Amino acid sequence: PDGTIFSTTEYVWDILANRMRELAFLNKGVHITLVDERTEPVRSETFHYEGGLVEYVKYLNAHKIVIHEPIYMHKEKDGIDVEVAMQYNDGFTENIYSYTNNINTIEGGTHLSGFQGALTRSINAYAKGANLLRGDKANVSGADTREGLSAVISVKVPEPQFEGQTKAKLGNSEIRGFVETSTNENLTAFLEENPGCIAAFPLCSTFDAVSLSFPFPSLLFL
Repeated sequence: PDGTIFSTTEYVWDILANRMRELAFLNKGVHITLVDERTEPVRSETFHYEGGLVEYVKYLNAHKIVIHEPIYMHKEKDGIDVEVAMQYNDGFTENIYSYTNNINTIEGGTHLSGFQGALTRSINAYAKGANLLRGDKANVSGADTREGLSAVISVKVPEPQFEGQTKAKLGNSEIRGFVETSTNENLTAFLEENPGCIAAFPLCSTFDAVSLSFPFPSLLFL
């Protein structure tokens, strides 16, 4: 790095390794090798994940008790590509990452809001149809549907519109509908094919316990 521009000019292994690992997760099948010749012996590590985002959410949940195998969704149309992987654990903290063209959009944007909207809508629609809502409760809140959820949303967009110079937030309005439709279709299918799975989600405390009598299912990838 140019010392006349950057205040810090030393490469830090852990920072670079985390980014290379992230890129390998986001681009399944790619091999990325990081080599540090400053040390003796030379330090080297290769990052390669055939499962892509599925392996990413497993990595995020590595030290947690998971409820099911990762749910994976992929849709491509008119040059726009969206991938989503999600998996619930037995905790109550949400852990969601969103990316646009491999850039970590740390402030989210339309792809994240599309996913969150579809998640809330799909779970509420299923809960109502299966008579799972407790008493007079009309809906499950968005916050409830994200309890214990680890998820990664990655979109590839030909002409991304970011808000701000740091590219921290995606602004393309059409992406929200695209992600929302894809997530809603796939998650609805998953819940219908695996009716007992929702009973193990952390949000099940919202539901009528009498209705949650399904056996735990064998889980499927979408």
